[in-house]
Amino acid sequence: MHDRIMHDRITVLISFLLLASVTWGQQPAGSSPSSQQSMPGMDMSGHDMSNMQMKDMPTTADKDSDKDSDASMHAMHSMEGHMDMGPHMKMTARRPAQPGDAARAQAIVEAARKVSQKYLDYHTALNDGFKIFHPELPQKMYHFTNYGYAMEAAFRFNPDHPTSLLYEKHGDDYKLIGVMYTAPKRLTEDQLDERIPLSIAQWHEHVNFCSAPPDKRGEGFSAHPQFGLRGSITTQEACDAAGGTFHPVIFNWMVHVYPFEKDQASIWSVERQHGDAD
Repeated sequence: MHDRIMHDRITVLISFLLLASVTWGQQPAGSSPSSQQSMPGMDMSGHDMSNMQMKDMPTTADKDSDKDSDASMHAMHSMEGHMDMGPHMKMTARRPAQPGDAARAQAIVEAARKVSQKYLDYHTALNDGFKIFHPELPQKMYHFTNYGYAMEAAFRFNPDHPTSLLYEKHGDDYKLIGVMYTAPKRLTEDQLDERIPLSIAQWHEHVNFCSAPPDKRGEGFSAHPQFGLRGSITTQEACDAAGGTFHPVIFNWMVHVYPFEKDQASIWSVERQHGDAD
């Protein structure tokens, strides 16, 4: 058990370092190191930066972690618009309600609402260490991520510590609309149910991801891409034939909570979760 915990911690740390090294090295001219951030949920989560160069990347003995970190960078822009993902989105199955589920879920909503109240002013979030994911890119929703909380979520669930705060931009201001929790992709649905009851919430993860070969990076921005999380390629065979790199699962489990909504369906809305960009 101790060896497993140490392995998980090392994997998460390496993933952070891989993402940080790529983000730092690929900033546009004139941008500051803080202007670009990698999202969480990936080992951690993000959008398709298919134009990023992956040379000179550190290596690790954990091959799966290495592949995921590479794919994380190539996925960063293709995640806009979950409604287009289709076979690239996997949701947990809805379960029959069990005694105590409603109370457990309500406790999470109350914790999320308390956190959200604290961070209605986005400046407070920034002062507390949350980082804006790509503030220079127009987005439907902006993730303000706490990487300490993201690492904590890899090992235990703390509803007081969401991985990301979710904001909509209104002019120069940001309006907080919800929070996002993450969980390691290795967790089973039973383990996810222990965190948030699956009779009420549905976690999602991103699957069947084919990252583009070097000569086709940027193709993900086309109207009908082959690669990325909006791409037509959904199988290992098709990805291999196109010269890409296939990842059955990329990023960690994620779930959105909109604690200011008035009813349970809206608070845990799957439709809104699909429509938001994470």
